[in-house]
Amino acid sequence: MGECRVENRKLLIVDDQFGIRVLLNEVFEKDGYKTMQASNGKQALKLVEDEEPDLILLDMKIPGMDGLEILREIKKMGAKSEVIMMTAYGELEMINEAMNLGALTHFAKPFDIDEVRNEVRNFLNVTKS
Repeated sequence: MGECRVENRKLLIVDDQFGIRVLLNEVFEKDGYKTMQASNGKQALKLVEDEEPDLILLDMKIPGMDGLEILREIKKMGAKSEVIMMTAYGELEMINEAMNLGALTHFAKPFDIDEVRNEVRNFLNVTKS
């Protein structure tokens, strides 16, 4: 009963690397999610406020406002969005802090796209009917 269809789920991809955003956007759009993209913290927070995404794929290292700062702001806003962190760096301290702030999990770049898809599907508890 708790499951819902993919098409009803909104996914926000936040990464300063254009190629990563395009790849993730293509994959999740093809899977039927409503996807949005942001290349910086300001755009991301506006989309969180306006669109209330179900899940946010958030890069840890973004110029200006890093992933931890964005995550803190999302939580301060009281947004119900879940967050998965992405990082090209193995900074255990930052990852631990993100988890303490409420991130669901994290992926190291380069990531296995099928693993990311499965995690997103699991966290959103969706069916493809």
